[in-house]
This record gives sequence, structure tokens and C-alpha cells, in this order.
Amino acid sequence: MHETSAVGNFLNGYLFDPIANAMGFHPGHGHHAIPDHIVIVLLIAIVLVLFAWWMRGRLSVDNPGKAQHLIEVVFSAIQGLMREVIGREYKRFTPLIVTLAVYILIGNLLGMVPGFISPTSNLNITASMGLCVFIYYNYQGFRKQGFIGYLKHFCGPVIWLAPLLFVIELISHMARPFSLSVRLFGNIFAEELIIGSLNQLFPFILSSIVMFLALLLSTIQSFIFILLTMVYISGAVEEAHGEEHGADHKEAAMHRPAAPAAA
Repeated sequence: MHETSAVGNFLNGYLFDPIANAMGFHPGHGHHAIPDHIVIVLLIAIVLVLFAWWMRGRLSVDNPGKAQHLIEVVFSAIQGLMREVIGREYKRFTPLIVTLAVYILIGNLLGMVPGFISPTSNLNITASMGLCVFIYYNYQGFRKQGFIGYLKHFCGPVIWLAPLLFVIELISHMARPFSLSVRLFGNIFAEELIIGSLNQLFPFILSSIVMFLALLLSTIQSFIFILLTMVYISGAVEEAHGEEHGADHKEAAMHRPAAPAAA
């Protein structure tokens, strides 16, 4: 099903299509130079960059504004969850997790705005995010554990079951980007379909209730995506139990006050 939006049609008709024609590329009949969901993705990226640039000059320690308060609350909540799921090294994964959370939430909610579509209702967009998460957490696993050490996670603690568990774990990991992308795509696509149908049958009555549920669903789906990403990263970078236990003792010893010297 090919979805179109008023915003995408406008930008393609007056900007991208003329540029493509000038460069010698001629989209076929009924098609545009850039698909609508890619247009919306570009708009989200541009708006986020401009908002970050605008907020950068307004951050204040002494007199924070309402927008800064809201950002700090959301940021602290995400970091708190990351600390619980990932552990001590959660801070270096913050840029990816926060970016995914904001990007997916905005993409989900745009489908409720007249003239827009949710880019996350397109399987190409969700599949690209699932693939990025898959590549990222495996890269972090190899980087932290080494090639052999990371592959040991796939084998389990029982040696004679290692070949079977390795195959099972490998299939499980390969299915992760598929499950991430299809879950998000299916929920947001169904949400847009239901809202569009109800708006035609019961404008501003039943659809308003469904819009509220869609707002809740969009937030929940964003949360689920980043939570699963945290779980995958945690599994990739976790240390063996003995090493982690020893590291915790070492860290506790560093913060333990020194005993007073004997007189």
C-alpha cells in the first residue's frame, strides 16, 4: 500500500521533482522523486537539528526554562532506565537511545497531524532502524568481549550443548531486527488505518477517543523499541558473572573511606 501525504506531495511537486527533472531524472507517472515517507524523515531530521541548535543557546544552570525542564526530566528518566538495564557503562550508549526515542516518538505522532503520515508506518523505515540496532549492539559486543569472547555468549555454559545453543542463539539474534521492525510497523500502520477509517465514519466523535489511544500507543511503541535496544546492548556488553562481581567489589573499595591510622 503506497501512502501519500499533503506535505510530501507539496514538497515533491515544488522542490524535489523540479530538482530531479533538472538533473535529468524523470520519475514515472504517479511517482515522485523522493517517496513521501523519506520526505517526512528528512523533515524530522531538519527540525530536530534546528531545535537542538536553538536550545543550545538557551540552556542555563541558574535560570532554566520550561523546555529545558521538560528535556531534563525526559533525559533523566531514559538514563535511569538505561542504568538499570545496561549497567555501569550506560552513558556511552545514551546518544543512540535518546535519538531513537525522540525520533520514533515524533515519527509515530506525526500520523495524527493532518497533512502528514507516520514514517514508522512504512516497513522500509522501521527495518532500517532495526538493522542499525542489530549492527550497533553486535559491534559493541565484539568491541567489548573480543571476537571469541563474544561468540562464547552464543554457546552457553554447558559445553556439550554448545553446538545446539549456538545455532539457536544465532537464529534468535538474526530474528531481532525483523521483530523490532515488524512490531513497530504493524502497530503504527494499523493505528493510522483505524484513525483514517473512523474519521470518515464518525468525524470528531469516536475518532477523538481513538486519537487518545493512538497517542498512548505511539508512546508505548517508542518505549518498547528503546527498551529492547537496551536489553540487546546489555546482553552484548555484559561481562562474566565473576568478572562483574569482582569489578563491583573493586569499585566499592575505591569509594570506601580509609580506616583511621592506629595511634
